[in-house]
Amino acid sequence: MKHLFYFLLVTLPLAGCLNNAEDKKNEESEGGPNAPKNISSRDYSITKTNSYSDLFLDSASLDDFIARHHVADSVANRMISFYNSRNYQYAWFNSDGFTEEAQAFWNLFDHYLTTSGDTSLVNKTLEKQMNRLVTDSFTVSASDKTMRQTELRLTHSLLKYASRNFEKGYVKRKELERFVPAKKTDPIQLADSLLSKKHKDNKYFDDINASYKLLKGQLQKYVDLNKRGTLPAIPEEARSLKKGKSSPHVPVVKQYLQMTGDLPGNDTSRLFNDTLAEAITHIQERFGMKGTGTLGKELIAEMNVPLRDRIEQILINMGRMRWMPSQPNGTLIIINIPEFILHLFENGKKEFDMNVVVGKDGHSTTQFTGTINQIVFAPYWNIPPKIVTNESLPEIERNKHYLEENEMEDQGDKDGDGVPDIRQLPGDKNALGKVKFLFPNSFDIYLHDTPAKSLFNQSKRAFSHGCIRLADAQKMAEYLLRNDPDWDATKISDAMNGKEPKVVKMKDKAEVFIIYYTAWVDEEGRLNFREDVYGHDKKVKNMLFQ
Repeated sequence: MKHLFYFLLVTLPLAGCLNNAEDKKNEESEGGPNAPKNISSRDYSITKTNSYSDLFLDSASLDDFIARHHVADSVANRMISFYNSRNYQYAWFNSDGFTEEAQAFWNLFDHYLTTSGDTSLVNKTLEKQMNRLVTDSFTVSASDKTMRQTELRLTHSLLKYASRNFEKGYVKRKELERFVPAKKTDPIQLADSLLSKKHKDNKYFDDINASYKLLKGQLQKYVDLNKRGTLPAIPEEARSLKKGKSSPHVPVVKQYLQMTGDLPGNDTSRLFNDTLAEAITHIQERFGMKGTGTLGKELIAEMNVPLRDRIEQILINMGRMRWMPSQPNGTLIIINIPEFILHLFENGKKEFDMNVVVGKDGHSTTQFTGTINQIVFAPYWNIPPKIVTNESLPEIERNKHYLEENEMEDQGDKDGDGVPDIRQLPGDKNALGKVKFLFPNSFDIYLHDTPAKSLFNQSKRAFSHGCIRLADAQKMAEYLLRNDPDWDATKISDAMNGKEPKVVKMKDKAEVFIIYYTAWVDEEGRLNFREDVYGHDKKVKNMLFQ
């Protein structure tokens, strides 16, 4: 098996009815009792009130797609079965745009096409449409024929991809149909299902995906805690606790930390001792906070998040982990947006971590995969038109010397769109710093240096316009060019401080995975939680859980 898939498995009893008598009359042709054995029966118990997506398509649209595109019978039957199992509910869109699965599968599929050299699965029409959609915000109507065709093309690609990447019989038809959730479910029941030995679908992940398996172990721990009741509530007054002092709130904090595994032993005394301070530091680090050993408002708020919410958070992130492509040999850079950290691996071994700044709200950094193939020393910053319109032009209106003071130049309206092309010259004021790292993508996102170094001292670092700023860009350049005899540390430093851009095509390319994990287990075995900075968890939660 070459790649890993994501699927949240919904295997609970279904109830309800959506379709009218005319639909039921067509049941036989859509996989009813007399249908071929390789086509699932249509699941009428999925309704608009309990479905994962709020969009449904007509079965005639699928028939038309199959006929127009001359889909092979084996794949056509799989497509019919796929949509029967979800009562012709969309898999890849809801009315607000993409489902999370759409972007995740497209990243996986695009990565496969790029790295495998397999051209037989290329669909230029789909590629053009997806590259346009992934850079925009949009809404979808069930009557939109273009979106309907994109929906069906994605499903067609999924099925062909699966047949190409899984050995025959390894992924059963009904298992494949659960790759995308179909129905809202209770998170506790879903967790119990995933943890049950009867759940065969986990064979794809437990033995080959370490991140998934570790987080699944923490899911078991939180389900067990939930069965015991709940974690004790930490009172707001606990903020005043001081080391060396006694308080009736201290035993409550100790009980909580013992239950979560942050505090060893069974100390129930009222004394705020060194061991408790160490345990508080431990949990602060698990939440991405600076370890001070003291309780604060932010930490207490995180500790008081209900167990059910944490179970949902773990389930959502287990799902994201299933989308990850197999880890390539060579240099791999993983950037976890909610963690604000870049992790660099060489042949699977961690080399170093680096703080990063990611996009702020409204300029969010997109999740995708790519390959760094160029480094530009002393770069120009060609300011994007939106920033020129929203930020640069108002500043120029207020201050006629703005361009000069910021070492920028107006190159006129080259594109004829009414917006001047403004670029910032190489130098100490350049917003990209002294080097940028390019990897082709549709989002115009890249890694770069920055003159604003103070932002890296903050625990939450969402400040950019979408690109990713590096705390130590020179270290990154030196590592990526370490095997190039033409680029030693001195030459790299000279090029970074040059007055003209210098482009270097990398001999040894580096894979980049930009991910969004708000829960994971680190290399020390600690369960980490982070803030849902872009609201992705919230969106999935509303779609997936009752």
